[in-house]
Amino acid sequence: MADINTIAQQFVEFYYSTFDGNRSNLSSLYRAGSMLTWEGTPIQSAASIIEKLTTLPFSKVQHKVETLDAQPSSPSTPSIIVAVTGLLQVDDSPNPLQFSQTFHLIPDEGSYYVQNDIFRLNYGA
Repeated sequence: MADINTIAQQFVEFYYSTFDGNRSNLSSLYRAGSMLTWEGTPIQSAASIIEKLTTLPFSKVQHKVETLDAQPSSPSTPSIIVAVTGLLQVDDSPNPLQFSQTFHLIPDEGSYYVQNDIFRLNYGA
């Protein structure tokens, strides 16, 4: 198995640059059984996930990753858990939002797909 930190870094760079540019292009990262939990709302299937991501109520978005942690998630399958925190700039808002996102990546024909994706905005007290 390739170095999981390198795989995680490459995945995160691809995911957020694609999300920020054209969210519909993320469809190849999900499968029929993939699940997204967006702010507590569960969504299943690639089509439903992409529908959710492409209908979010903002037109411009930019992610700035601040932390990235990766761990192997199974002793028998080279799957990876990736945890990300960062800042999210939407439209022309001067105030970035803090977010956290966790991905469970499963190997598939020399690449990886997202089996699980959990996204939360992090609000201060």
